[in-house]
Amino acid sequence: MAMIALLACTLLTACKDPVQTRQEPTDDSQMRGLAAIERAGCGSCHEIPGLDWPKGRLGPSLEGFDDVGLIAGELPNRPDVLAAFIRNAPEVKPGSTMPPMPLSQEEAEDIAAYLYGIDRD
Repeated sequence: MAMIALLACTLLTACKDPVQTRQEPTDDSQMRGLAAIERAGCGSCHEIPGLDWPKGRLGPSLEGFDDVGLIAGELPNRPDVLAAFIRNAPEVKPGSTMPPMPLSQEEAEDIAAYLYGIDRD
């Protein structure tokens, strides 16, 4: 019985913490985030809600991003990790096919806020 309880605790702690990842971005940060997405050309590789064109398919769709358990299948889905990954994916996750992006820290944070705010529940 103790083994089952330990396994249940382990599985629960492996899940993402919705309190850490749920964001209520300001309208300003969302507008800046979408503008940065357009400037950086993120839509060339990703389908991004709110971006009419292009609708890239090389990378994953970013629809429903706030419900994704892990960033790039390995990284905790947290705002600080996402902003770092957006700026320089190969540094954060060696072997990533996403290139470093020409973005400031603030732009990366605004993009993260936009992605977390797409599907506000």
